[in-house]
Amino acid sequence: MDQPSIDEKRALIDRVAASVHFGRSARLRDFLLYVGNQSLKEGCPEIHEQEIGAKVFGRSSSYDRSQDNIVRVNATELRKRIEQYFATEGTQETLVLEIPRGGYKPVFRRRTVTSGEQAHTPVRPEAVRAGDAAVVDVARGRRGMRRGSMVLGAVCVVLAVACATLWRQNRTMWRAMNPWEEKPAVSALWKDFVEPSQQTDIVLADASLSISEELTRHPISLPSYINRNYMNGMESLPFSKDRRDDLSDIYGHNLVAFGDFRAAQQIVALSPVGSSLRLTLSRFFQAESVKHDNLILIGGKKANPWIYLFDDQMNFSLDFDDDRGLGYIANRHPRLGEAASYTPSQYPNGFVGFSVVAYLPNPSRNGNVIILTGTDSDATSAAAEFLTSEEQLNKFQDSLHVQKFPYFEVLLKSSRLSGTSFNSEILAYRTYPGLH
Repeated sequence: MDQPSIDEKRALIDRVAASVHFGRSARLRDFLLYVGNQSLKEGCPEIHEQEIGAKVFGRSSSYDRSQDNIVRVNATELRKRIEQYFATEGTQETLVLEIPRGGYKPVFRRRTVTSGEQAHTPVRPEAVRAGDAAVVDVARGRRGMRRGSMVLGAVCVVLAVACATLWRQNRTMWRAMNPWEEKPAVSALWKDFVEPSQQTDIVLADASLSISEELTRHPISLPSYINRNYMNGMESLPFSKDRRDDLSDIYGHNLVAFGDFRAAQQIVALSPVGSSLRLTLSRFFQAESVKHDNLILIGGKKANPWIYLFDDQMNFSLDFDDDRGLGYIANRHPRLGEAASYTPSQYPNGFVGFSVVAYLPNPSRNGNVIILTGTDSDATSAAAEFLTSEEQLNKFQDSLHVQKFPYFEVLLKSSRLSGTSFNSEILAYRTYPGLH
C-alpha cells in the first residue's frame, strides 16, 4: 500500500480541524493543528506533554504535570472528536489519522475496505440473467408462486427485524453521543460551565482544618492556609503539649466529609463532563490554578478557605456561630419576605438544613466558578443534587425566563426525614447577568 504524501496528510489535518466537531472549541482545534503539523516535520520524534502544555495551553515551560493534567484531559476529548469525524463527515476519507493512546504524535494510514463496502460490488450480468430465468420458471406453476410468496414474506420479516435493530442501535449511539438530549436544562448550565479545552477542578473541603478551628476557636485565613503558617502557629497556642500533639495529628490527616464527597460524586457522574474534571483537596490546590481554571468549590469557608476569594461577591454566605457551635446562612441584603439569616433546625423525625449554590466568574474572568456550601455536609450534597437535577434546574430556568443561565446564587431549604433523601426548595435567589 502506498505511503501518503506530506500534502495529503496536511490536507487531511486541515479538513478534520475545519469540521463541525471542532467548530466550538478553538483550543482543541489548536491542539490538533499543533501536533498534526509537528508530525509532518522530517524526523519528528514523539511530541511530549510538557511541550503541548506550553505551546497550546499557555503553561510555563517548567509547569508541574503531576499537578496540572490539562493536556491529558484534552487529549482524551481530542481523540473522541477525531473518531466522531471519521464516523460522520469523514466516512469517505481514504486516509485516516489517529493519535494513539500513550503518545501525542498522530499516525496516518490508508482506510481498508470493509466487508460492508464489499457488499456493494455490482452484480455480474450472468447472475442477473440466471435470476431472471429462475423467476420465469417459478412463475409457471401455482406451487412455485406460493413458494415465492413465502420466500418474499420471509425476506420482508428479516428486513423489518434488521431495520428495527438498526434503529435501536442508531438511537443508542445517538444517546451515547448526546447524553443530555433529554436534559436540556442540565445541558444549558453545564455546557456553558465546562469548556473541554479548559481544566476544571473540583476542590473538596479540608475537614481536618474545620475540626481544628473548632477545637482552637482560632480562624485560619486563606493566606495563612496557602503558606501553611497555621501549622507553625500551634506552638504559641495556650494548650498543653498533649493537646497540641492531638491537633498536629488532626492536621496530618486528609479528612473529607461524606456529604461533600457525595456532592462531588454527583457532578463527576455527569458523563459529558466527567472526563474533564480533576478532583483535589483544598490543601493541595494551587493558587495559580485560580487564574485560568474552572472551579467547583465544595464546603464552607472554614474547611475550604478558597471560598474567601469570592465571599465579598456573594449575597448568601455560610457563617458560623461559635457560641452555639453551628453554621447558618447570612442574607446580607434581604428582600421583602426574606429573613436576614437561616439557621438549621431539628425536629423529632427529621432535620431542616440550608445550602447555597453560587455560579460566578473566576477572578481573571476567563473561566467559571461554582460554589456548593451548606449548613452541614448533607445540605451541601443537596446543593449538588440541585445542579444535576433536570426537574429542579428546569423549574429555576423557567422562573428566570431564559435559555442561557446567567451567573446566579440560589438559597435552598433541604428537608430530610428519617431514612429518606432530601427534598429541596428554592427560598431565594439572585442573578448577575452583568458579570458575563
